Amino acid sequence: MEGIIPVWKPRGMTSHDCVFKLRKILKMKKVGHSGTLDPDVDGVLPICIGKGTKVIEYIQDSNKIYMGEITLGFSTETEDASGEIVERTPITSEIETEMIDEAMRQLVGEITQIPPMYSAVKVNGKRLYEYARNDEEVERPQRKAMIYSYERTTLPEYDKENQLMKWEFTVDCGKGTYVRTLAVDTGKNLNVASHMSNLTRIKSGGFTKEECFTLEEIALLMDLERESEFLYPVERGVKDFPKVELTKEMYQVIRNGSVVPTSFFENIVVTEPIALFYQEKVVSIYGEHPYKEGMLKPIKVLRND
Repeated sequence: MEGIIPVWKPRGMTSHDCVFKLRKILKMKKVGHSGTLDPDVDGVLPICIGKGTKVIEYIQDSNKIYMGEITLGFSTETEDASGEIVERTPITSEIETEMIDEAMRQLVGEITQIPPMYSAVKVNGKRLYEYARNDEEVERPQRKAMIYSYERTTLPEYDKENQLMKWEFTVDCGKGTYVRTLAVDTGKNLNVASHMSNLTRIKSGGFTKEECFTLEEIALLMDLERESEFLYPVERGVKDFPKVELTKEMYQVIRNGSVVPTSFFENIVVTEPIALFYQEKVVSIYGEHPYKEGMLKPIKVLRND
């Protein structure tokens, strides 16, 4: 088998747990996920198998859409609901909705984030969560993130008794965005402590919630020998690339990963990586040669059989 399986990851499981269980269900070793989801977050987790693992990086690079909830009034060490409270700023009166919307608008576009201490980012060869668990301080690197849209989806709800405010949101963001940190930075824009109190990923790698299968559903379909129902072709992983269909003669050259002149593809100006297909199957990804002007080289060979 080869291809991509859009898995619905449940809460309480790591992304690696899903891969481990899927290896057992499918009875195969070549299985890899396309981007980590925290154990407390459920949602879309595309998992690649067989030759499908060759397109993992392209799925990882795609934008992702989440729906979640922000709570104002206290922050936690993990920036989500699972961590210990580290700061309280009681909300003694309702914050105007217009102020909340403006605080969110300020975080749309390219922004700079400082990753949470409880994250897998490496500093000096050691992951940040390892420093955090040992109560060690370390300077965290700043990272750029792209936020395409960030919108409130419910009216802010004021909890006068507990002096909190909360609302739900959706965010469409680029690779490497920490939504937990986005929630914290929203609070900072309002001069109050905050955290991400709930999160679900509803789109990743071009796959939506509606296309996903649970591990239980996959196991059942495997028993019924109906794996085609949950398995998407490798080609789905390169659907955003410009597509070029090869002739038989062109394929004989390309299948070996040959460097070719830009004129090899008639009437096509290559300014970005292109996906080369033969008989409707993706063969390789080609792009401009970094050292030889006017030449194209394979970025990745996906098939040569």
